[in-house]
Parts: sequence; C-alpha cells; structure tokens
Amino acid sequence: MISAGIAAVTVPILLVVAVLVSVVGAVARGRLAADTATTDRTVLVADGATAAVSAFVLVIAAALAWAADPVADSSFALAAALVVVTAAGTGSSVVRLVLAAGGIPTRADNHDDPSEDEPDQTPLRGGRIIGMLERASVAACLLLAWPAGLAVILAVKSLARFSELRAPRASEQFILGTFASVMWACGVAGIGWLIAV
Repeated sequence: MISAGIAAVTVPILLVVAVLVSVVGAVARGRLAADTATTDRTVLVADGATAAVSAFVLVIAAALAWAADPVADSSFALAAALVVVTAAGTGSSVVRLVLAAGGIPTRADNHDDPSEDEPDQTPLRGGRIIGMLERASVAACLLLAWPAGLAVILAVKSLARFSELRAPRASEQFILGTFASVMWACGVAGIGWLIAV
C-alpha cells in the first residue's frame, strides 16, 4: 500500500507527465499529419496512443489523489493551477478521436482521397486553441466551485461560433468537439477535487 505522503508527491508528477505525453504526442502527430504519404488511419492511431497513455496516467493520478491526505488550503491553489494546466494541455487527442468517430475529418486536408474536390473539410478553424482555453476555463470554474461558469463558457463559445455553424459538418464538429472537451476537463477537474478532500 502506498503511503499518503508518497501519493501526495506522486500526483503532481503524474499530472506533469500527462501534459508531457500530450505535448510529445502532438508533435509526433503533427509530423505524421504533415507527411502526405501518411494515411489518416496512422494519424488516428497516433491520437489513440496519446489519448490512451494520457488517460492511463490521469487514472493513476486520480487513484493516488484519492488515497492521499487532503492538501492544506495554501497548497490547494498550487495543485488547482496544475490541474487547470493539465486540463488545458491534455485532451486534444481525445477530442480528435471523438470527431473521427463522428465522421469529422481530423486533418487539415484529406490525404487518403486526392481526388476530393474540396481539400479543406474542416469548417471550424482555431479549434485546438479554443479547446485548450475551454478546458482550462471549465476546470477553473469547477475547482472554484462555480459550475454556473460552464454555462457562461458554453454560451460565449456558441455565440462566437454562431455564424460559422451553417457550413457543412460545422454543427456536428462543434457539438462533438465541445462535449468531448468539456467532459475531459470535468474529469481532470475531478482529480483536483480528489486532491482537496
């Protein structure tokens, strides 16, 4: 059995590892996606590997956070900040997997079908950065015990994207991406609550 002290030290390390796994996975995925010889399936496998390793590390972090003693109020601010960074820095690969499962292309163009008349099939631009900001905001709202902030975040995002949602596949991309991103951020924020209680 792991002592509560070791668990308390290990949880922040695992959160940092999860972010590093996501960064390395994003770099590898970017290189694969830029290579026109690489199939969409290969890029999707890279996303799946990144998502699986990140989720595994975060599940271990959650289990250890549950086993650890609650942190002091002064330490919770630092732990909460780390959880917010983790929520923002991870999850992109999960969102892309959900989009792919919904039939939304996850690459800037479709390299598998060069005869495609419309090479750019991703109607909503800036989704990666918006998703990171969204996950950070959702995690922060939950850690601050302000769940009503989620409604504000989603309303602002919906209003900002409203004019773009008429494009083909845009509404599906918006809904799938938003739900996956928010659910991931809620899960990561749960680790913060486990640290506190």
